[in-house]
Amino acid sequence: MKRSRFTEEQIISMIKEQESGVPTAEVCRRHGISTASFYKYKAKYGGMDVSDARKLKALEDENSKLKKLLAEAMLDNAMLRDVNSKKW
Repeated sequence: MKRSRFTEEQIISMIKEQESGVPTAEVCRRHGISTASFYKYKAKYGGMDVSDARKLKALEDENSKLKKLLAEAMLDNAMLRDVNSKKW
């Protein structure tokens, strides 16, 4: 997954800036992003505080680690089944 060049704090500050009345086009121009990127950020981080975003990031990291561990365990099981099914 491509890493964003903005931190969660910066993204949330952009969203709050737009919600305070600054036009979306102006916020996007000032920060050098497209409107599509802005609305993608708003869909993900809209209504969040910085602490909520940090918790979300921590949960996403933990989830990816657990998925990796599960995939490795499933691969090990498949390999053991394959070795066990062969006739010597």
